[in-house]
Amino acid sequence: MSDTAGTAPDGPGPAGRGLGPGAGASASGPGLVRRRRRRWMRIGALSAAGVLVAGAGAGWAVYAKLEGNITPDEAAAADLARFEKERPTSLVKDAQNILLIGSDSRSGDDNARYGRDSGTERSDTAILLHLSAGRHSATAVSLPRDLMVEVPGCLRPDGKRTRPMFTMFNQAFAVGGSACAIRTVEKLTNVRVDHHVVVDFHGFKKMVDAVDGVEVCLRRPIEDKDAALSLPAGRVTLNGEQALGYVRARKSLGNGSDTDRMERQQRFLGALVNKVRSNDVLLNPAKLYPVLDAATSSLTTDPGLASLRGLYELVRGLRDIPTERVQFLTVPRESYVHDANRDQLVQPAARELFERLRGDAPLVVAQGAARSSTGKSGSLSAGSSGEKAHGKPYGKPYDGDTQRDGKAAGKAPGEPSDSTSPAPTFSGNTAAEDSCT
Repeated sequence: MSDTAGTAPDGPGPAGRGLGPGAGASASGPGLVRRRRRRWMRIGALSAAGVLVAGAGAGWAVYAKLEGNITPDEAAAADLARFEKERPTSLVKDAQNILLIGSDSRSGDDNARYGRDSGTERSDTAILLHLSAGRHSATAVSLPRDLMVEVPGCLRPDGKRTRPMFTMFNQAFAVGGSACAIRTVEKLTNVRVDHHVVVDFHGFKKMVDAVDGVEVCLRRPIEDKDAALSLPAGRVTLNGEQALGYVRARKSLGNGSDTDRMERQQRFLGALVNKVRSNDVLLNPAKLYPVLDAATSSLTTDPGLASLRGLYELVRGLRDIPTERVQFLTVPRESYVHDANRDQLVQPAARELFERLRGDAPLVVAQGAARSSTGKSGSLSAGSSGEKAHGKPYGKPYDGDTQRDGKAAGKAPGEPSDSTSPAPTFSGNTAAEDSCT
């Protein structure tokens, strides 16, 4: 072995070129600076990639958690599929009808405080929400739980089927769940229910607490032990527990009727809509996530809505609707002829309301419209003035030349052959109205 082994050979070229100053062999100088710069660039790139991966992972984890919160109502979907041929058809593309059900279930630790768990649940609140094509308006129609209706034969939780019966509306949900309630509403209204959402007491409270409470205005103080309410008069922000007592109370608020309770629920929902749509919630991630978490974990929906994408598409269509076009009303009804403690529909007002929902035709709401001393709640015929005067009609005329929801529109599908069909006025309110006035 030569004693010159390991030394750099002499001569020109890469193999024979000596390592001069700054050529990379020195422990200092520009060569070392370049190597350190490249090393930090590699470290920075790897760190940035790690942050992106971690961020993507965290984002996916949040998405997966929120999506996993929603409970799909597969049983209802399967049962409804069996009766597809008898269900109403949709007349207007892009218009949607969603049945919102507030369950009075006492099951679970969070709901047990509101009464004994009988193993069944009824629809404490039921609202048919109509979203117009193009999402120019939203109309929420309350259905009284004591309304006498034809309930079809439904599949019970034990697998047996009930016989058709004439009974209170909330029995439909009690005997056959969401599918039975949907079929009952469709039979009653001839309006196709595209989606449904069920929320229980605990879920309602969580959603209110997630938006840091909802402000309401009370004309007088409330002291109600049954509803666990002790509230001053004036504007007050209700937390979840207080809000639940407020929308369910009957003895200490108003005249104690279900009518007054439903109107209170409508006003509260209008205030909740305004709170959720406010920039304070929607543009604040710290506040938005709890709202999304509470909302998704509180809901049981049809499979079509049981995903963040499905809910996002629904909410996206709602966010630009002006509050004055978010309308709340109760289906026209009166005391049932055989039992004053039950309700029946007022005709032809109820039929006209349902036809307009099905045909996506406009309607008008006004506080106190058609409220009589007999307890009837319904509509007034519509005229062209748009103003109330000594019982004269409200509303705006609707025909082939009328602008519908701010856009030129032709005759609505499902409308009568008559060339003019005025928009009737129903007793109700909008999300834009101040409950203090």
